[in-house]
Amino acid sequence: MMRRVSLGVLGCVGALALVGCSDAESPVASTAGASVTTTSPVSSPSASTSPGKTSVSGSLGSSSFGSSEAVLPPPYIASATWADTAVGPSLQVAPTNNGRKVASPTAGAKAWAEVLALDPSADTPGMKAQFDCHWTFARLVEPNKPTWNLEPGRPVVSPDEMVRTRCNPGFAEE
Repeated sequence: MMRRVSLGVLGCVGALALVGCSDAESPVASTAGASVTTTSPVSSPSASTSPGKTSVSGSLGSSSFGSSEAVLPPPYIASATWADTAVGPSLQVAPTNNGRKVASPTAGAKAWAEVLALDPSADTPGMKAQFDCHWTFARLVEPNKPTWNLEPGRPVVSPDEMVRTRCNPGFAEE
């Protein structure tokens, strides 16, 4: 069962720690000439949301603030692309516009199911934990980041360690 928590000072500090997940540090920007394999992308219907409540959900918990939740339909994931990076293989998951904005408490699980439909090899505890961290925090801190990069070589760690390492446990972000 997911629990709902509000982002207090500690939640904001944890979310702000994710600033290291910037576009400039992503393999897309830093690994020119990298080998890339793309799965079939899914198109996203456009949807508008009204200003108000912003919520973020994932297995690390749920948080919400504002006055109304954004309940948007899937798909939440546009593509899942493998790239060879300086830290090894990386699955670069690109969320759709709805995936960036949805606030439903079940949307994170639906989005992960979409990732697995695109690439079943992503179904490992470490990859799921990295995805949950990005779903929960990176959408809040850096909502327009083109991809969330998940590396199968990263270790499984506690939720606190996952946040402390900005969703990149075990070794430096590529």
